[in-house]
Amino acid sequence: MMDAIYLLFGQGRDLDPLQMSLRAFVVFLVTLVLIRISGRRSFGKRSPFDSVVVILLGATLGRAIVGASPFVATVLASLMIVVCHRVLAWACVRSSVIERLIGGVEREVYHNGAFNEREMKAALMTRNDVCESVRQKTGSRSMDKVAAAILERNGDVSVIHKDQ
Repeated sequence: MMDAIYLLFGQGRDLDPLQMSLRAFVVFLVTLVLIRISGRRSFGKRSPFDSVVVILLGATLGRAIVGASPFVATVLASLMIVVCHRVLAWACVRSSVIERLIGGVEREVYHNGAFNEREMKAALMTRNDVCESVRQKTGSRSMDKVAAAILERNGDVSVIHKDQ
């Protein structure tokens, strides 16, 4: 049995195309399971906290495909990444302090005709950055119809229009 597994999946870095293809197929299936464990959040919201899972899973599981790391150890390390993400997300739901530490806070960088220099400085944004986001969201160069611009926790800028 073990000889058949070694024949199909290879060992170490000396893998032929069929072995790498079979490893890629298994890693694909494992990744689907890990995504289900992680939850939709990690692949839907795209916050920095959630992006960490995507980046680490890609880097870690890629090593299993090419044989750069032991297959089972790599899959277990990937499972640990997903479990850590899940536990931290659970903690964020239960603690606003942990949520702020991990997820950050939104910043109102523009309000009622005025730029908030303190919030822009904390967010490392310039007036030009805010204006660019407003142009992209409204299709207009004018800030006249903008009540507020808020840098969200995921890095997007929400634009709130003035009531007509």
